[in-house]
Amino acid sequence: MKAPRDEIGHALISLKHKGYPVVVIDSDLASSTRTDQFQTQFPEAFFEMGIAEGSAMSFAVGQALEGNIAFYVNFAMFVTGTAWTQLRQACYAKANIKLVGSHPGMDDGPDGASHHALEDLALTRVLPGITILSPADAEEIEAAFEQAASIKGPVYIRVAREPMPVRDKSQVPRVTDIAAVRDSGNDFAILYEGTVLEQASDGFEQLEASGRHGKLIHVACLKPFNSEAFLQLTGSCPLIATLENHTINGGLGGQIAEAMADVGSGARLIRLGTRDTFTESGNSRQLKAKYGISGEALFKALSEA
Repeated sequence: MKAPRDEIGHALISLKHKGYPVVVIDSDLASSTRTDQFQTQFPEAFFEMGIAEGSAMSFAVGQALEGNIAFYVNFAMFVTGTAWTQLRQACYAKANIKLVGSHPGMDDGPDGASHHALEDLALTRVLPGITILSPADAEEIEAAFEQAASIKGPVYIRVAREPMPVRDKSQVPRVTDIAAVRDSGNDFAILYEGTVLEQASDGFEQLEASGRHGKLIHVACLKPFNSEAFLQLTGSCPLIATLENHTINGGLGGQIAEAMADVGSGARLIRLGTRDTFTESGNSRQLKAKYGISGEALFKALSEA
């Protein structure tokens, strides 16, 4: 088990060593987001902006205009929500900034509903021109950051806080777009965003143990969404489920519903995530289970469908 957020600092340092003109912007959370590791090695390329997220976003745009690749790293709630107006303007300007949202969904469990980023995918997906990446384990963070750095324009990277399994990539390498990481049949298809790798895998394994065979699909790039690949992967599946550490409105579930509606798909869609509600303070794993973001909830929903 490894926490993806623990690799944020290492990924930024690696980019700097590779020659990318990276600067890092923080809002008083460097120890929590692990950017303090970058600060130690490259203090001249690290900017502490304090608890002023709008100003930090504007500063990131200024750094991009100077030719740097600005990584603004903050809790997902703040980097997408608090600074949304400035982010919208950055997207309008096609600014070459990279946003990293740690503690997404209910990952910041004990801090309560105010810190639970259950709308960040919806807030970013609605903005023209932004790319949304959702790496699924600690070993995928560095490559996802380099993928973001190679994209000209705004990118949002969603990085899980919680320790989670590392997927065996000996058969299927890191997914950069959308792909089935496990495939045993066409009874069903489960699509997940990166922060729920553990829960999606658990549900898939429970279904296989019950005699049902399907596909486990990682959506590593939520925007731009590869509808053609999605339809090729799921075209023979009568039952499709999405699982996300996010509200089902506007996130992965919303994206899949839109893609299916566009082609008049006859498959049944089940969306698992929070449902038009705020959450509360508590252990993040227990909270996810309470709100139906678990392998057991996934197994139950598909078994009863």
